[in-house]
Amino acid sequence: MSLKSPIGRARGLGSAKEGAGHFWAQRVTAIALIPLSLWFAVSVIGLSHADYATFKGWVGKPGNTSLLLLTVLTVMYHAQLGVQVVIEDYVSCEAKKFASLIAMKLAAAFLAVFMTVSILKVAVGV
Repeated sequence: MSLKSPIGRARGLGSAKEGAGHFWAQRVTAIALIPLSLWFAVSVIGLSHADYATFKGWVGKPGNTSLLLLTVLTVMYHAQLGVQVVIEDYVSCEAKKFASLIAMKLAAAFLAVFMTVSILKVAVGV
């Protein structure tokens, strides 16, 4: 039994005022992914029978490189936001939740950097 009043027990457990920003980031990235995904799908279909030299030439164009990087980074950020919500909602143990969030964010950052370097390496031709 606690001597604190109900309001005293509830203080500090309310909203962290971060939910709206997270909500809007998910929605904006989802909307941005609509045209990017369409562009990516059309591009992949157009390159379906291309050899590496043709693909390298296609990636070497600044517009294609920029859109490809924007697509990859937007997908990774959007995925990270979505997985974060799932972890926060369904993992009840605080230690496991914290470890899962850290592991997920590190994995997302690693994949984003890996894909960015890979795209730039093909585009520049190193």
